[in-house]
Amino acid sequence: MKRMFLTLLLGGMTLSAVGGPYLVAELAETTVASGTKVTSMVAELAEATAKFTSTGSVTTDEARLLRFPATNGTEVVFSYAGDLFTAPLSGGEARRLTSHIGYEMFAHYSPDGKTIAFTGEYDGNREVYIIPAGGGEPVRLTYTSTNGRDDLGDRMGPNNIVMGWTPDGKNIIFRNRTGDGFSGKLWTVSVNGGMPQEIPLPEGGFCSYSPDGKKLAYNRVMREFRTWKYYRGGMADEIWVYDGRKVEKITDNPAQDIFPMWVGDEIYFASDRDMTMNLFVYNTKTKATAKVTSFDDYDVKFPSTNGRLVVFEKGGYLYKLDPATKATERLHITLGSDLVYARAERMNVGKKGRTSFSLSPDGKRMAITARGEVFDVPVGKGITRNITKTPGSNERSADWSPDGKYIAFIGDGTGETEVYLYDVAAGGEPVQVTKDNDTYIRDLQWSPDSKHILYTDRKNRIVEVDPFAKTKRTVLQCPEQEIRDVEYSPDSKWLTYSRPAPNKMSVVYVYNLASAKEYPVTEKWYDSSSPTFSTDGKYLIFTSDRDFRPIYSWIEWNFAYTDRSGVYMTMLAAGTPSPLLPTDSESAVASDASESEDVSAPAEADKKPAKGGKASKDQKDAKASGKKSVDVKIDVDGLLDRTIKLPVGGSQSCFSDGKKLWYRDGRGTQVFDFETGKFEQCSEGMIFYRPGDKKALSTAKGKWTAVNFPSAKVGGGEAIDLDNMYTTVDYAQEWPQIFDEVWRAFRDGYYLENMHGRDWKAVKEKYAALLPYVKTRLDLNYVIGGMIGEVGSGHAYVNPGDYPKPERIPMGLLGAKVSKGRNGYFRIDHIYSGAVYRPELRSPLTEPGMNISEGDFITAIDGQSLKDVDNIYRLLVGKAGELVELTVSKSAAEGGRKVVVKPIADEYPLEHYEWVMRNIRTVEEKSGGKVGYIYIPDMGPEGLNEFARWYYPQLDKEALIIDDRANGGGNISPMVIERLLRKVYRMTMYRNSNQNGTIPEGTHTGPKVLLINKYSASDGDLFPWSFKANNLGTVIGTRTWGGIVGISGSLPYMDGTDVRVPFFTNYDAATGQWIVENHGVDPDILLDNDPVKEYAGEDQQLDKAIEVALQQIKDRKPLPKTPAPRTFVDLGLPQIK
Repeated sequence: MKRMFLTLLLGGMTLSAVGGPYLVAELAETTVASGTKVTSMVAELAEATAKFTSTGSVTTDEARLLRFPATNGTEVVFSYAGDLFTAPLSGGEARRLTSHIGYEMFAHYSPDGKTIAFTGEYDGNREVYIIPAGGGEPVRLTYTSTNGRDDLGDRMGPNNIVMGWTPDGKNIIFRNRTGDGFSGKLWTVSVNGGMPQEIPLPEGGFCSYSPDGKKLAYNRVMREFRTWKYYRGGMADEIWVYDGRKVEKITDNPAQDIFPMWVGDEIYFASDRDMTMNLFVYNTKTKATAKVTSFDDYDVKFPSTNGRLVVFEKGGYLYKLDPATKATERLHITLGSDLVYARAERMNVGKKGRTSFSLSPDGKRMAITARGEVFDVPVGKGITRNITKTPGSNERSADWSPDGKYIAFIGDGTGETEVYLYDVAAGGEPVQVTKDNDTYIRDLQWSPDSKHILYTDRKNRIVEVDPFAKTKRTVLQCPEQEIRDVEYSPDSKWLTYSRPAPNKMSVVYVYNLASAKEYPVTEKWYDSSSPTFSTDGKYLIFTSDRDFRPIYSWIEWNFAYTDRSGVYMTMLAAGTPSPLLPTDSESAVASDASESEDVSAPAEADKKPAKGGKASKDQKDAKASGKKSVDVKIDVDGLLDRTIKLPVGGSQSCFSDGKKLWYRDGRGTQVFDFETGKFEQCSEGMIFYRPGDKKALSTAKGKWTAVNFPSAKVGGGEAIDLDNMYTTVDYAQEWPQIFDEVWRAFRDGYYLENMHGRDWKAVKEKYAALLPYVKTRLDLNYVIGGMIGEVGSGHAYVNPGDYPKPERIPMGLLGAKVSKGRNGYFRIDHIYSGAVYRPELRSPLTEPGMNISEGDFITAIDGQSLKDVDNIYRLLVGKAGELVELTVSKSAAEGGRKVVVKPIADEYPLEHYEWVMRNIRTVEEKSGGKVGYIYIPDMGPEGLNEFARWYYPQLDKEALIIDDRANGGGNISPMVIERLLRKVYRMTMYRNSNQNGTIPEGTHTGPKVLLINKYSASDGDLFPWSFKANNLGTVIGTRTWGGIVGISGSLPYMDGTDVRVPFFTNYDAATGQWIVENHGVDPDILLDNDPVKEYAGEDQQLDKAIEVALQQIKDRKPLPKTPAPRTFVDLGLPQIK
């Protein structure tokens, strides 16, 4: 079936269309979010259609986004839309091999071309399978641990990638990761199944055997799924050759040299040394390297060889290279597919992906945004309406006007975020009320009088919109940061918000909209935020970090302030008394009198009374709506001195009617009565309420209900109907929208506005050309990843949103290495010792009383004999955390004693712990107890815990080795550096003790040596940089990863896509220059572990660290011991007896 794909940019909005003669008719009925029909565009589209058809720039039947190709010399096998297809190597019609919800990939033909090995997900987990080249039933070969980070859309890439075959066709080579980090190992598995065999190398990536099978060309690293182009950091790999005895590096270039492919006496590989990934060739006899291809548009991706030809992907098309002539040719492939995952589908979005909600003022309906649509749903029974129906626009932040007439929301149907208005009574199309916006709108809210809409954006502005005049004005632009906590006063005349003072402390302000003046409510001594007006207009309530309650450390004499936050209240008018003043019957009368008389000074914004003493228009409107009129008066003189502390915890979500305070805590929603001083639980869940409305949203017990509010106690209420929130998800429109929104997120949020000098619009156009061919959510991830990778920056991440996938089945693991014995039973070769007292390090076979030893045999599982089972893990699928009966014997014979164990899901923590403990023992033994060893796995909570676990007990060591290798990053490196920087300036002594103390406590005196490698990443980069900048000691190893431009959370995308935009970084305080990014930190002593020796257990880097530490100890100056006893003479007194 012929298809034509068309993508046009219309006024900033991407429209994708599929079809032939129906194109114009369908588009004639299309509407955009602004409510404007696109019938005026029909002629343009028809003309563009004719041009596309006639020029052939998008041929009617040629497929694109074909991935992971391999060839047997006559055919090519590849992945398309998650399935495997084969096609003639000369091009032509493709034939489908697989059809499954999972993603089949990395197919490779056997040397005889009859069998295809590939990575698939047929049984839930991603494993190695084989299938006849002509098609048939897939056969599973491997049974490995279930990896938590195993996804084609994950930057670590999928697990168990098939790399190829051994030249004799007996075994398949694949890469497996047991942890969630970078490193993986190479294994082989027999084409007949059985237990995989580990290739004796400590790490490995893409690889290729020599024709005789005696050598292996390989990468040590695999980072081909990272969205970081032009990478030159410490993980940029070379090509290595392993011959069974030694490893030789055959390339040496700062760029990435990857995907080695052995063809005769030559090794082909891909390299971006000229800024575009092209093919190069290395001659094993002459040792010469030459460039083979010279593409300058898209990178060469995932090339492979059958030993005679090379095939690869570029720009979504497949190519072949003839090594004999060095000529390349594009394969023109057509295919027919039902493209089931690209079809529009009806979806209930009420229970997932909700991004905003707003009750109507009368509490009878609710506006909810989900999957980029705005729904008007009933409270109780009624009709659910999708009021937008714009699958190509991401609508969010719906807010019902306080007068109940309109729903305002943010949409991006124009290609930029704008404000839209929906007339509830009239219905029809929403109306666009802003235009020509230039950045991302964060959130919006109505003014209480329903006359204006306020929003904040990524250019740090507060903008007020008149939705009826369709005008807007910038109220304030903050140079320091975005303002997130802005709110109107009840009379719509003031704003309150917080922003940083010059000392970076957050200060709460009130802002008069009439005079355009702001006044501080708090001082710059304390961080204050989340201000909100009481509904009676008398008070401003906010949180402030001014409660000093130190927590003292037991591990060293130090302190921390874990929670300084409290809730505070400021009386806005000078004459307003504190509601917490003590009263008796007499003072209560006086208090009532003071409330009835206006004794406060006139507020600055309200000095002129209404003419003739008549009621203002606002008061008339309030009377008509049934709402009590509020006139907020703020006496700015003395405002800073009218603040009191409320006796509640530091909640950042408060509401007050002037008589009570409702606030959230860990138990739900609480209420504090100002008059009685009593506390009461209002609800077990959270309460969401807008002042002036009749009802609030309650989420108690996981149910959404509309409850009467304000009330000291809420319960019951009417359920909000989320069951009928159906929409048609049209992926042909949704996916381009997500692509465009990601592009805008980087434009608006990337840490440098110049995008590293890239033409960001041109980058968008380059990758937008691929959008018509996107047929799965993972295809979209691939295209977006290519785009954001163009900025050449670490931490530019995209994780796919919602898409169909198989359910993972946790493999049960025994915390041991086992092998198939000659008699058919499985021998326990090694047991990870673990740490019984730490649940995360529980090793199933080491539980007290198990009495299982290395060398024992497992003969049966749950009563089933293992004699004829080729892989023990076949019987442990889904057994993680479940009780399993093992039959264990001292000999490889039927029978034995029965033991009940509980397998674990992940052995990596046990492997890692064993490695750390081995290093501690090695350092202890080789240094004679003089040197300590500390491994820091990351710069997060676990890393901090491990540092504290091993640092303080080793303060008596004369030197320390700190190991930062494979540190995954985080943010606590300054805490570690601060402790390593400490210098002893005072000593302490105690009677009857030969031990002395130091001031500061927790100080180590002596040399420090730091180990780093290519996997030291992010804050694991900054740690060695800081270590060197502060001259803390010698750094040994290899250059680090080189990525320190940091990230935070994701914007709300339609389908739950998670995109991280690098938005801040570090530079050198001494030189004012950029540091680390795309290079890494260089060691003082460059030393790379020899792979063969490392696999055998020799850690050359650690040995060198011990050597350096012992040498530097010779110059160590010990701390002084307690002085000789002193007498009165020493105290300046005459000695007496």
